[in-house]
Amino acid sequence: MFRTSPRPARRDGFTLVELMVVIVIIGLLATVVAINVLPSQDRAMVGKARADIATLEQAVETYRLDNLTFPTAQQGLQALVSAPSDLAQPERYRQGGYIRRLPEDPWGNPYQYRHPSAHGGQFDVWSWGADGREGGEGNDADIGNWAAE
Repeated sequence: MFRTSPRPARRDGFTLVELMVVIVIIGLLATVVAINVLPSQDRAMVGKARADIATLEQAVETYRLDNLTFPTAQQGLQALVSAPSDLAQPERYRQGGYIRRLPEDPWGNPYQYRHPSAHGGQFDVWSWGADGREGGEGNDADIGNWAAE
C-alpha cells in the first residue's frame, strides 16, 4: 500500500498580491474623490464669503438709514454690533445693534471695512481671501462688495 504524505493544513487568507491590488484600488478611488471634492470646498468658501459680505453690506446700509451716516473707518464693522461712543445722536442707534456678532471670513480672518470706498461706491466690505493678504489670484483673490461677478 502506498502511503501518501499528510498534506499540510491549508490556511485561508489573502496573498500579498491581493492585498496590494486592493490598496492600489483604494488609493485610486481616494485620489479621484479628492480631485472632485476639494475644488467644491474652495467654491463653497468663496460663496460663504460673498454671502457674509452681502449681509454686512445690508447692515451698513441699515446703520446709515438709522444714523444718517456710514460708520467711519475708525469705527469699522464693530459699529454694527455695538454703538460707537462718538455717535452724534446715540438715541438713533438700533437697540441690539445691526448684527448679533461679526463673522470671520471662511479662512478665519476678520472682514475689512473702508469708508469712503476705493472702488467707486459709498463703502467697501471685503475679505483678503485664502492668503489673508491684499491682492492675489484664484482662492487668494480679494472678495468684496465691489466685485460684479
